[in-house]
Parts: sequence; structure tokens; C-alpha cells
Amino acid sequence: MKIATWNINSVRLRQILVQKLLRCEQPDVLCLQETKVINDLFPAEAFAKLGYVHQAIHGQKGYHGVAVLSRLPFRETAPSSFCGKDDCRHMRAVFENGIELHNFYVPAGGDIPDPKTNPKFAHKLDFLREMAARFEKRKDSKSAPVVLVGDLNVAPLENDVWSHKQLLDIVSHTPLETGLLGDVKAAFDWIDVTRSFVPENEKIYSWWSYRAQDWKASDRGRRLDHIWVSQALKGAATSHDILKAARGWKQPSDHVPVVVTFDA
Repeated sequence: MKIATWNINSVRLRQILVQKLLRCEQPDVLCLQETKVINDLFPAEAFAKLGYVHQAIHGQKGYHGVAVLSRLPFRETAPSSFCGKDDCRHMRAVFENGIELHNFYVPAGGDIPDPKTNPKFAHKLDFLREMAARFEKRKDSKSAPVVLVGDLNVAPLENDVWSHKQLLDIVSHTPLETGLLGDVKAAFDWIDVTRSFVPENEKIYSWWSYRAQDWKASDRGRRLDHIWVSQALKGAATSHDILKAARGWKQPSDHVPVVVTFDA
């Protein structure tokens, strides 16, 4: 079972890139974030023509939005709301093979890392706290085959950013955020699949800012996009790739896909 996750930063603007990924990588499941479109205008037919006829879409006009495109049938799908907001940041899907998938788009948090003066940052922190609380309530972390993917908007480790020291006060890598994401991870005893393939002393990124004149030369990235699995899927991942080349595609997203194949 091959699963990919990608913050596409407008699915209609980058529909051709999504089709390119589906043709080239042929994942069984593609999870998209920041689709920025209401459900009725989502380009569902274009993806169905490529075999992704099973679709779980949760979108709104102009902002946020998530979608799960699959060649495999769903047993059930359902979005959840967090922090009392219906802002389309989550979709849950259960497949006929028993795999439970959660696709998340965690709030970015704005530019000022102070919850007292920045409501967007406060929302992000509350969202992470609620994620942790919900998974902590479950008692099946060792038995249930669960996959969590998405743009979590936090680069948790020192080598998940181009400069740990320079980004400690920058939203996405502050100790407050990395600590809360650590709480989410601990709440269900998640396994970080990327770091099971790439040692923690090696730098690895999935996002490069549009602000850089030459993103490739400066290589000032952050690892904001994640694939986690429950203990029931420990050792099930057989391959992993962060498709850095996609950042250089025509009119790209600032994020690139993360792709994992499971023996499941």
C-alpha cells in the first residue's frame, strides 16, 4: 500500500501537478492539504479518470481544505472539526484492508510566536493540544493499524530545519510548538516514518519558501510534512521518499510530496 501526502497549495491551480504525481508515482492513496476549494468545484473527475475513483473531500472556498484520493475502496470516511471551528483541516478514512488513515492540515500559526498577541498562533497551539487529547483517549495504539499524514506545520527536530539556532524564534520550530507536537506523537505512541529511514543527524526538508530567489541553491528548508504510523504498523514501511524535485516543477507548491510504501 503506497501512500503519499502533499500540501498542494490550491488543487485547481496545480491540478496538472497532481495528475503528474499520480501518473509518475502511482500511489494507492494521495492525501492533499490546502486544497482551497469547495467540494462541488474540486476537480474530482480528472483524478477519477486516472483510477482514483474513491475520494473523500472536505473543502471550503479559498482557504484550507483536505482530500483523500484513492484507488482502494473506503469502508468509511468522516471529517472532524477541531477547536470549535469548521475550517476543513481533517479527514479520516478507513480502508477495506483495515488501515485507518488521518489526513491533517494543522494551522500555520501566522508570523508572531506569541499566543497572547497572535490569535493564529494561539489557534495552532490549541489545535495541537486537541489532537493530543483525542488520540490519548484511545486505548488501541498498539493494536490498531493507523496512519497519520499531513502538513503538520511543525519541524520538530534540529535537523528538520536549515538552522536550528536561527529558527528557534520562528513559527514552526519554536520550542512551544515542537513540544506540543511531541505531545501529539506521545499520545498515541506514533512512529515518525521519515526518521525511521533518515537518521536524526541528517538534514531533511519538505518545504522551501517562495521568498527565496533560488530555493535550491540556498536550500533553507523545513520538514513540515509528515507520515506517522501506530505501533501496530511498526516495521511495515518498506520504502520512503521526499520528492524534492517537485519543488522545481513549473508553478510548484512550496511543499513537496512525501511517499511511503507499506507491506500492508
